[in-house]
Amino acid sequence: MKKIEVFYRMNFVFRYCIRGLFVVLCLFCFIDPVFADQDTLTIIHLNKQSASTIRSNPDTAFYYASKSIELARKANYKQGLAEALVLAGHVNYFKGKTNDAIRNFDEAIDIYKKLNNDNGLTACYIQYGRMYNQLADYNKAMVYLNLAFEISKKSKNDYSLADALKNIGIVYFNEGLLSKALDYYYKGLFIAVKHHYSILSAELYNDIGAVLQNMEVYPNALEYFKKSLSIFEGTDELQALGILNQNIGEVFLAQAQYDRAIAYFTKANAIVKKQNDKDGLSSVYTDLGVCYAHKKQFQKAISYLDTSLAISRRYKIVYNQAYAEIGFATVYNLQKDYQKAYPHALAAHQLAVKLGNLSIRANAALQLNETLAGLGRVEEAYTSLKEYINLKNGLKDNESIQKLTSYNYNLQFSVRERLLAQEQRNKEQLYKQTVRVQRLTILVFFILVIAMLGTTLIYYSERGKQLKINASLDEQTSKLNDLNKLKDRLIAILAHDLRGPLSTLRGLFDLLQDKTISHEEMLDMLPLVLKKLEHTSDFLDTLLFWINSQMENFESAAKSFSVNEVVVYEVKQHYEQAISKGIIITEHIPLGLTAFADPNCVCIVVRNLITNAIKFCEAGDIIQIAAKQQDHHILISVNDSGGGMTTEQVNKLFRSKVDSQPGTQNERGTGMGLLFCKDLVEKANGKIWVKSEVGIGSKFSFTIPST
Repeated sequence: MKKIEVFYRMNFVFRYCIRGLFVVLCLFCFIDPVFADQDTLTIIHLNKQSASTIRSNPDTAFYYASKSIELARKANYKQGLAEALVLAGHVNYFKGKTNDAIRNFDEAIDIYKKLNNDNGLTACYIQYGRMYNQLADYNKAMVYLNLAFEISKKSKNDYSLADALKNIGIVYFNEGLLSKALDYYYKGLFIAVKHHYSILSAELYNDIGAVLQNMEVYPNALEYFKKSLSIFEGTDELQALGILNQNIGEVFLAQAQYDRAIAYFTKANAIVKKQNDKDGLSSVYTDLGVCYAHKKQFQKAISYLDTSLAISRRYKIVYNQAYAEIGFATVYNLQKDYQKAYPHALAAHQLAVKLGNLSIRANAALQLNETLAGLGRVEEAYTSLKEYINLKNGLKDNESIQKLTSYNYNLQFSVRERLLAQEQRNKEQLYKQTVRVQRLTILVFFILVIAMLGTTLIYYSERGKQLKINASLDEQTSKLNDLNKLKDRLIAILAHDLRGPLSTLRGLFDLLQDKTISHEEMLDMLPLVLKKLEHTSDFLDTLLFWINSQMENFESAAKSFSVNEVVVYEVKQHYEQAISKGIIITEHIPLGLTAFADPNCVCIVVRNLITNAIKFCEAGDIIQIAAKQQDHHILISVNDSGGGMTTEQVNKLFRSKVDSQPGTQNERGTGMGLLFCKDLVEKANGKIWVKSEVGIGSKFSFTIPST
């Protein structure tokens, strides 16, 4: 009995153990997927935390990314692992740990390729490009950023596309290609604004402001920086706030407002210290050092520059090394300690050449020139001065001056004044040649003044006649009021367009009067002055011809002439302007066409239509000029593939109240050209009209009598 009882008891226990094991196995099979899903959610949450703090607190961001990497490897969650690696790589290169960043990025790229994840690849390539841009390896930076651009374009990821465009623009900016940088910035900004990417828009406003700052258009630069700051304020985007405060400070530094500059640099310094941003820290320290140098606080300046140079050397930030060396050279040159300035000026020059950045190279050449001149090494100083001038001219060539017409004269004189300060020592040797050029310039000035006075007299004479007609002809009151407004506008336009050349000549006379200008400088400046005078003279000729045509005793000079000769001549005059914008201009004018009209009127009309077409076309667009016989008239047309116009814009053309729109490169006009064209064509017994469609282009046509 006992044996049987024991057996049954053992059997009972065994059966329950088996049942319990079965339950445990079932629970394990059920719970394991739950835990797996929980790991995935945790990794996603960690990556989000890292991304949200990467701009405000890089150390915290790296902590979250490291935890995510560790957990993702255990859970074998590839997508989360790749995202965490990109975040960790971003922080590593931000802190100057380039090798660690490369390992992070390469592993992430390998994972994304296996997953066929285009968005992840794009994000990784953009970070790679930003890292190499910081290291001044612009070729590698462009390779990765172009890969990001192509992938985001193919996958139609607009955010990544705008981000890639922005970073390509930054590379061009660092290379000193300011016009190219602006092109990419504005392309990216258009996408960002269209899709309401506010942070990306703010970054692009800041980048455009930096371009304008380099072009020394400080009011516009401040406007863009403050627009960016208004978006970032109130956010946790500390990195961006630090950069903006530094940029605004650099604008005030360039304008010699050192106390205001120091206030902004101090704000930026507090932010970059909190972030442990080595790049930003070394850059801000250099700015502070230069400010205190100009305030004659040289020991304080050297202390900041020592720290800046040490940081930039340790983390291999070549741009900041060059900037710090320029700062040292500036400090010692201000103290006239040229022996100490020399090694820093030479090191800055060598680093700037390595960088290839035109702005840095120009500043380095300027400090080297001052150092060599102070050491009495005249020939070497003159060589570095010529290098500085060539670099500044190169920067100016890369600036899209037409995008900033209203600041054109300020920009040119700002550059010229600094060049004059460097070449002042040569003024006495070329005094006689300067006097001769001075007399010629004064003569041109008086001719211009006489032309302006003559135009003003004609205006008031015509206005008096018109007032008499208004008193006797009530039916024409409305037309005459419009004409008075038109003529008032002409005076405003005259005052605006003549002010620029007069200001240029006045500045030139001041320099000549002070006897601080050399013959070579004058020869360099003379083509620019003459070009402005030629532009103003052409405008006055057109205006005087039109005003003359309004007079009662005006006699038409209608005669038979070859349409081909007149039109082809005007087309050739605009080839160079079209080519400079990348526009193709063609003409098809049969040789046998003859018209009966005033050829000068036809020249003015064709010239205005071609100029307008070029103004509103972009690179790659085509302008076609054609003419043909149509009944008893000659039909001439100017057809372009530009942006076109809306119906509302078309209806406003050929009226005195039309407002001139800026061109594709921000070219400005008076808005009066088409009004002149209409009047001249109708006086020749012809008609003028336009057909236009947005996105397709515009076609202006007019007729004149044939023989």
